[in-house]
Amino acid sequence: MRVVHVGSEVFPFSRTGGLGDVLAALPAVQARLGAEVTVVSPWYAQLAGTPDEVWHGDVPGVGEVRVGELREGEVRFLFVGLAEFERPGLYHTDDVWRFCAFGRAVLPVLQALEITPDVLHGHDWQAGLVVAHAHLTGWRTAFTIHNLQYQGRWTMGEAWGWTGLPEGALGSEGVEFYGDLNLMKAGLTFADRVTTVSPTYAQEITTPQYGEGLDGLLVRLSLEGRLSGIINGLDQDRWDPRTDPDILPFGDAAGKAANTAALRAEFGLDDQPILGVVSRLADQKGMDLLIAALPDLTQAWNVVVLGGGDPFLTAALRGWAQHPRVAFAQGMNEALAHRIYAGSDAFAMPSRFEPCGLSQMISMRYGTLPVVRETGGLADTVPHDVGFRFVDATPEALAAACRETRQAYDDPANWQERMARGMELDFSWDGPARHYLALYAELGEERPEEQPAASDQPPAKV
Repeated sequence: MRVVHVGSEVFPFSRTGGLGDVLAALPAVQARLGAEVTVVSPWYAQLAGTPDEVWHGDVPGVGEVRVGELREGEVRFLFVGLAEFERPGLYHTDDVWRFCAFGRAVLPVLQALEITPDVLHGHDWQAGLVVAHAHLTGWRTAFTIHNLQYQGRWTMGEAWGWTGLPEGALGSEGVEFYGDLNLMKAGLTFADRVTTVSPTYAQEITTPQYGEGLDGLLVRLSLEGRLSGIINGLDQDRWDPRTDPDILPFGDAAGKAANTAALRAEFGLDDQPILGVVSRLADQKGMDLLIAALPDLTQAWNVVVLGGGDPFLTAALRGWAQHPRVAFAQGMNEALAHRIYAGSDAFAMPSRFEPCGLSQMISMRYGTLPVVRETGGLADTVPHDVGFRFVDATPEALAAACRETRQAYDDPANWQERMARGMELDFSWDGPARHYLALYAELGEERPEEQPAASDQPPAKV
């Protein structure tokens, strides 16, 4: 089976979060399972790697395009180089325009390189236009929502000309959303099958509370059998406490204790247990709830926070860092994140919503028990006999869950049993990768004769 994944970032070449991790791990496992896999992503100015240029030409409606290639194992990575991406950083305020150009360039690039996939799989709104063009060209398509909150919206009057779509794609049954272009909706509307990154989140987004204005469309997709949830996996080679070069490698409670002692010494903390946090500083992640709960938490915990984002949350945490039981490191630091996962006793994720989440999986693998709000992928991955869950998105509910966690910590036998169960959980990508391959195979059975109208975007010349 030939599969093309399209996304805005891919580790280790470009990454800001979990999407980049997925676009690295899922294709690699699918290739190991026998698929022929290509990943397509922008050629950013600060790409971590130097691709070999394999094609250069003009794409109608886009202009000059160059294509670079790198290989990791059995996976082929193609990087689409456009003038719009020749600036520092990955994301900017004009990204709808930039990713419209990217979305129009991808199919001509694949056609020029004679790549015709059995399935084109787009990820998040940045790939929504690619999915629309692929569907209108007659290709089978899948689309994964990694976070519905970010949709790629722009005023339709200005943005319609950027898309290169035929007039039939305009309107409430196409890419229009309350007078705007919506690239997330483009992916949802034109994909043969839509997935999201956990079963619970797939249910949540069909409700007004979590549907971000698209719940009506998502209800319809669910009723048609076109919406499902497949939990993300975890790169268990990269996140392995027995071999992790950024920590004191360990495989049991005694080895973990050395990492806890090292983290305590690094931040000058007392002998209370450590509650770790590695997160974007955003309301979605419940960081305001954590800050509001700190007066209660610091009575029984040291709290170590690593993250960056909202300036108001950042300022609040800087102020709290004067407290002897609170440590705050601003920004993202990969090595420090590993030390926090390894050295903390518990790990807080009070998310208002969480499509999947990786931190809770990592923390359990590192013997650190998660305290999570019961939502999305957190509800699907944290067993009651390992971690601790709460329902209400309030500081009081978080504080109560942390008090329950502290009571369990004070029972060493109970705590070590929970640790051992968590460290033995299988979060590998093997199951999810097989699930996706089975979904792709279903698409071939569902559309054997269908020939949609071709996109108005002609193929590029080599």
